[in-house]
This record gives sequence, structure tokens and C-alpha cells, in this order.
Amino acid sequence: MTISKACGGAILALLLTAAAPRIVFADGGWAAFDRGGRCEAVSRAARVTTDRAEQASVAILFDRASHGQLAVRLGKPMRPGGTVMLTVRDTPFLLVARAPFAWSSGPAQEAAIIAAIRQGGAMRVEAGGASGRFVDRYALDGAAGAIDAAAACAART
Repeated sequence: MTISKACGGAILALLLTAAAPRIVFADGGWAAFDRGGRCEAVSRAARVTTDRAEQASVAILFDRASHGQLAVRLGKPMRPGGTVMLTVRDTPFLLVARAPFAWSSGPAQEAAIIAAIRQGGAMRVEAGGASGRFVDRYALDGAAGAIDAAAACAART
């Protein structure tokens, strides 16, 4: 198990915002956490900022009710009524926006997103902000392992 600087930053950010999650996997820019009743595969955007309000991240949530729901914390304020588009490699997914977050729309889309992420490559989230469109980019190195670890973790809880 290796922890990159980007992943280490994501781990630190999550540790500061939640009660003692247990790390079950970390590799590349991704980590998996056991939060008790919920397990998550998590990464943060490649754009690093010291402003906590602009730290974009993505999580794939697993628990008894959700088997891979995607949640994105947007890195900038969204324009009211704006759209959020996730693109994995060349496949676009329109997300449900509830600023400052965006979510996958249901089980079929979640399965398609996870399958696309497992193929690797690049991922980006685009949204309309107050000062125009913005893009948060994510590396997918370690994503498949983090997803597998989070799913296995949730199956045990």
C-alpha cells in the first residue's frame, strides 16, 4: 500500500472533517475509508489549493442502501440552475447538482460511471460558475483498487 502526496492530502482533508475513519486502501490518488456504516473510495482534484472552500473531491459511497453512489464536492461556487458534467475518458455523465455538491442520478448511471472509471485514463468535472465554466480534473491511478476495497468494506458492515 502506497500513499502519494495527492492522496495524502485527501486523507488529511477527510480526517479533519469526520470522526476517525479507518483507511482500508490507498494507492495513487485514491483511498478507501471505513466510516462505520459507510465505506468510501475518495480522491481529490489535481488542482491543489490552500483554500479549504475550493478543495474539490470525488467519492464513491457504499453502504447498505447505496452500491456506488458518486458524490462530487465542487471546487468553486456553481451558478444557480447550472449543470454539472462528469466526463470519464470520452464518456459524459450529467450529474444532479445540489451546490456545492453533485451526485449520480441512480443505480444505472452509477454502474456506468464505475465501469468507466475502472478503465482508467482521465476524469473531469465541469460546471458553470459565477465567473464562467470551471473544470476540476482527477487522476484515476488507484481508483479501481479503492472502489474494490470500499465495496468489500461495505459488504462486511
